[in-house]
Amino acid sequence: MGDSSILDGVFDKFVNGTKLFKDREALRHDYLPEKLPHREEQIKLLGETVAPVLKDARCSNIFIYGKTGTGKTAVTKYVLSHLEFKAKEYGSPVKFCYVNCRMTGSEYRVFASLSQSLGAAIPFTGLSVGEVFDRFRNSLDSTRTIFIVVLDEVDALIKDRGDGLLYELTRINETLSKSKVSIIGISNDLRLKEYLDPRVFSSLSEEELVFRPYDAGELRNILFERSKISFYEGSLSDAALSLCSALAAAEHGDARRALDLLRVAGEIAERQGAKLVTEEHVKDAEKHIEHDRVMEALKNLTLHSKLVLFSVYHLGKSSATTGEIYDVYNKLCDELGAGLLTQRRLGTLINELDAMGLLNAKVVSMGRYGRTKKIRLEISRTLVKEVFGSDVRLGHLFDKT
Repeated sequence: MGDSSILDGVFDKFVNGTKLFKDREALRHDYLPEKLPHREEQIKLLGETVAPVLKDARCSNIFIYGKTGTGKTAVTKYVLSHLEFKAKEYGSPVKFCYVNCRMTGSEYRVFASLSQSLGAAIPFTGLSVGEVFDRFRNSLDSTRTIFIVVLDEVDALIKDRGDGLLYELTRINETLSKSKVSIIGISNDLRLKEYLDPRVFSSLSEEELVFRPYDAGELRNILFERSKISFYEGSLSDAALSLCSALAAAEHGDARRALDLLRVAGEIAERQGAKLVTEEHVKDAEKHIEHDRVMEALKNLTLHSKLVLFSVYHLGKSSATTGEIYDVYNKLCDELGAGLLTQRRLGTLINELDAMGLLNAKVVSMGRYGRTKKIRLEISRTLVKEVFGSDVRLGHLFDKT
């Protein structure tokens, strides 16, 4: 009986307690608002670029860059849904398909999604990528369609699988007789050019759009507009709103992070039975989100990145050199029977972990002995132990430390 009465208490408190949220869905990442503050210029540019499809012409391929939470996806979906509506009005055969490459995962699934949006059934597995591509091309050419393909987070696919898929897509118009394809690629990584074959890159980025991060004032407007839909009037303090904007602007102008902070702060306040979301709730939300982000990042690392991080943990010093880390990493690979990476590749992994904020790698001058890299853990040791301790392949290594 004990547990269910605890839950009754929790649920009753929630149903009968103070209500702060009018519509919490409005704070989710995939919510598309009526208007997008501070993105009028990008909306206009993208609109002008895709407009030719209304006259049955193919529009240029477009490459959109910008960090997470700068409105790339929202603007693209906003413009294309208006475009589709207009196309019906003008009787133009325009269709678009949105695919998130990080969620979809493989080239097979990307082409399967594109084919399905054209009404062609593709089995979940079992065909070769080439075959799925042919089916996609055939179903396209059996109808007269101007097809706009949106590949969001395309950087995830390229880093994982190379640029074969994009190459095929950029050449597809040469073999189509009735239909035309345009591609909109969206990337969170500004250095994506470095991963792409120059030919693919030039045909992919006939037009380029760059989204810069929002500043604190712009974020505050975005949050204010969104809070009118999501919170009851008078349940959100100005100070809480300003702090969310300031924290997200300091990060890198990430509206997604600002909305997350606001939502989690509201949930914390609601759980405490507070009538007003305050700065304190936002500070709690930040700790909570940061902890979750780091946990998530640690769990999703590749095996070798985990081993590098574990090597730094194992050394247990305030800072270690690349050489020391490589020695421990070497032993760990032996023990796990994992193939060894070169010291140069290890350096790249250290830089990636540094960029993610899990390690801190600083180049220090040793006077006449040259320069060396000092590397230390940027996150708490208990967190590493908590995540890696429950990892099937790494758990037993802790008994030795």
